[in-house]
Amino acid sequence: MNVHEKVSTGLSGLDQAIDRLRLGDNVVWQVDSVENYKKMLEPYVRQARADQRKLIYVRFGSHEPLLEPGADLHICEVDASKGFESFATTVHYLVEQEGKGAFYVFDCLTDLLAYWHSDLMIGNFFKVACPYLYELHTIAYFAIIRNAHTYSTIAGIRETTQLLLDLYQVKEQLYVHPLKVWNRYSPTMFFPHLIKGQEAVCITASTEAAALFSTISRGEERLDYWNILFQQAKEALDQEQAVQEEKKRQLMKMLIGHESRMLELCDRYFTLSDILQIASREVGTGFIGGKSVGMLLARKILEMEGQDRFAPNMEPHDSFYLGSDVFYTYIVQNGWWKLRTRQKTREGYFLHAPELREKLLNGRFPENIQEQFVQILEYFGQSPIIVRSSSLLEDNFGNAFAGKYESVFCVNQGTPEERYAAFEQAIRTVYASTMNEDALHYRLNRGLAEQDEQMAILVQRVSGDHHGDNFYPHIAGVGNSSNLYVWDERVDMEAGMLRLVFGLGTRAVDRTVGDYVRIVSLDDPLRLPLMNAEDHQKFSQRIVDLLSLSENALTSRGMDEVLDRDLKTSKDLFASLDHQTAARLRELGYADRSIPYILDFHKLLKNTAFPVLMREMLALLSKVYDYPVDIEFTANFTKDHAFKVNLLQCRPLQTRGLGKPVALPSLADKRDCFFASKGNFMGGNVRLPIDAVVFVRAKPYLALNNQGKYAVARQIGKINAALEGQSVMLMGPGRWGTTTPSLGVPVHFTELSHMSVICEVASREEGMMPELSYGSHFFQDLVETGIFYVALFDGRPDVVYHPERILERENELVSLLPDSEPYADVIHLVRTPGMEIFSDIVSQQLLCR
Repeated sequence: MNVHEKVSTGLSGLDQAIDRLRLGDNVVWQVDSVENYKKMLEPYVRQARADQRKLIYVRFGSHEPLLEPGADLHICEVDASKGFESFATTVHYLVEQEGKGAFYVFDCLTDLLAYWHSDLMIGNFFKVACPYLYELHTIAYFAIIRNAHTYSTIAGIRETTQLLLDLYQVKEQLYVHPLKVWNRYSPTMFFPHLIKGQEAVCITASTEAAALFSTISRGEERLDYWNILFQQAKEALDQEQAVQEEKKRQLMKMLIGHESRMLELCDRYFTLSDILQIASREVGTGFIGGKSVGMLLARKILEMEGQDRFAPNMEPHDSFYLGSDVFYTYIVQNGWWKLRTRQKTREGYFLHAPELREKLLNGRFPENIQEQFVQILEYFGQSPIIVRSSSLLEDNFGNAFAGKYESVFCVNQGTPEERYAAFEQAIRTVYASTMNEDALHYRLNRGLAEQDEQMAILVQRVSGDHHGDNFYPHIAGVGNSSNLYVWDERVDMEAGMLRLVFGLGTRAVDRTVGDYVRIVSLDDPLRLPLMNAEDHQKFSQRIVDLLSLSENALTSRGMDEVLDRDLKTSKDLFASLDHQTAARLRELGYADRSIPYILDFHKLLKNTAFPVLMREMLALLSKVYDYPVDIEFTANFTKDHAFKVNLLQCRPLQTRGLGKPVALPSLADKRDCFFASKGNFMGGNVRLPIDAVVFVRAKPYLALNNQGKYAVARQIGKINAALEGQSVMLMGPGRWGTTTPSLGVPVHFTELSHMSVICEVASREEGMMPELSYGSHFFQDLVETGIFYVALFDGRPDVVYHPERILERENELVSLLPDSEPYADVIHLVRTPGMEIFSDIVSQQLLCR
């Protein structure tokens, strides 16, 4: 192929005017109608056929087809309604498959407005398609309708394309006016030309040119199509209800998404005014994402269905939303689209993710977006804010993405320049988290790898107040409308539960090291989970997460240090005097020590309306969703114990429910079982066969250095993959998934995702204890994946445990994975045909035999 070859347009006069086409040219026709575009296509297609070119028609518009089917024409239909990424990726793969030298006809690009509602995204598509078509030495014809797009969209197309040609029809005559012809020039090239058959008569006389252009309306600067639709919707506020409802549904599909249960709920509760209010706080265009939708919908449900019940206790919000189109624009305008396309392939999915992640952390935002970022920061002043992921698939029915993407606190201290730099980097960090390994595995395991996962962003004011140099809310946590951690037969699971902490809620959603949250069963908030009296202090919160204003960072402080400051409310709402520890100190001769505190939230749960309000809030949300829900919240108190709750997030709680009651077999001898326990399991009623047990032995594991412990975790991942499809129980000391190897095995969740049961075994001698992390992101992963959870506290009176039933049998690890011999003294794998695990929620009995 001669890449310098000149190619005919099919009109000899036009060829002369523009010095013909070159391989690699993208030709954009600015037209008044699709019919006029067809008139320029006919000679181009006829010439391509005569030259025996490979001819491809990319069909996506709602207008009549531009070309008729033929044996020498490949018609590729692309569904633009699936969104920008799907469309652009499909076109990319098409161009890649057709290879060099192909000739293309595209439908009118203006028709994409009906699907994407955004001039910006049409410009983005052209920026990603045009260079690739040029690279493969193709010729491609495009059209846009004159005065239908913003000046900036046209400027972007002009900058990217090789030829931009105006096509006018005046008094039944066609005129072509070249606006850009790359790498070609003649003294008459940029004059208008009258098309007469094969001729193109150059209009050089000023009298003729003026007469021609005086009849043509150039149009005024046009708003983005997105803004036009919202302006029309504002005007509909004064019209009848049916018109408002029609406009509302149109805008909801632009902001919230396509048909889904969430969209149905939004349609039921949001008014047109609500949608316009949301849109007024959006930066850019596109969807606001699942986390934003969930938060807004839950608040609206409480407002409407709760009437006056919740409003007096609700903290208002003033959030902003970065539209999902900003994410794509950031990728396109930094020149990374081809890399993203390669990453979306099966072979490139993990291979190219690290490179793309690194680029996402270091890109530049368009100037108009930067200006809107400045305005957000000016609005919040120096109030701390949090930049949160709000992807399209997040917090929806079926996929919670709990903890898979980043949230970044901006303490928002320093000069305007410093605060802006931190805000921009927080957004980049959230964008880059789409390429995190856990997020990639999550999407892959749930069949979402090929779906568009556009990242919108929710920017929220951090709830709380200044307390000296620190900023934090009094309490924060997670709430579930269904309490699947039923540790006592008296627990009413339908009353819901809270996972409660003092300070920022980061400690409520993560499995913390050496620190514990307060689990609150809302049917009886003062009821404690099963533990010995002496363990109340040990299994309580001792570290508080907060924002340090002087350090301008998220940090942690000891409980005593924080409680010594003015809380602007009563300390004893949250903390009680720890008389037991005080007595122990006196016995040790420290009689002069002040009595320490324990964060037990006793008076908060006993003497305030907070637990009742939370129970009713969860119940109402669950009722409207017709599904269990999971919320994140904060609450702040005044000196008279009045309080405001800030509802930060609400999503469907992925759960398979309790299941049908299970009859546990009776044991004539306790030695007849592998283990038995009362309580300390999660996953409902089960009778589950166990095909194999993977057992990590505590002593040899702890004897390893940290590198060795991480190597064991990676080996567990290989076993997890090798045994996929079988019912396997994974057992080990301490906590699965910890980030601290001395407390358990530091696997990623994807490295145990195919297990049917995971069991955390207490090893008091080695100081390794399970953590019943109900309500955390780790728990959410277990529930979504359908993994049954067991915590075994060997040595307790209600626990029977016979590890020798596994360890005395032959280790089949090496036969499964021949390269695993170095780990055979740590990991013991046994096939267990006939083994079953039983659990019954009502009696809280658990048995494995």
